[in-house]
Amino acid sequence: MLWALFILVLCGIPGRDIPHISFLELLSFDKFVHAGVFFVLILLLIRGAVLQTQFTFLSQYSFLLSGSLCVLYGGVLELMQEAVFEERSADLYDFIANSFGVLVGMVCYKKIEQKILIKFIK
Repeated sequence: MLWALFILVLCGIPGRDIPHISFLELLSFDKFVHAGVFFVLILLLIRGAVLQTQFTFLSQYSFLLSGSLCVLYGGVLELMQEAVFEERSADLYDFIANSFGVLVGMVCYKKIEQKILIKFIK
């Protein structure tokens, strides 16, 4: 939940307060940031769902539900940037980057869980 709040704060920063570095813009650094924060979000959400789910029936769907929630959250944030946040606008490519980060996190989850998550999040 804290990571989701962190993402919300980042997305709500007014455009004038976001540093613009020209060579990073050439590499679409912004899209890597979007994918990266949602990659971490899906890993944390799946791990939390796995640890909290006591019923086998629900644990079978926690993976898909976590991914769906993250993609939905990314979409809602983009809409909020257009309608709510000052000097921000919705960007389809940001939403795609968010969703890509979620997808990569879902694909890599089992390997990352075995190597890292199991050691730190019990």
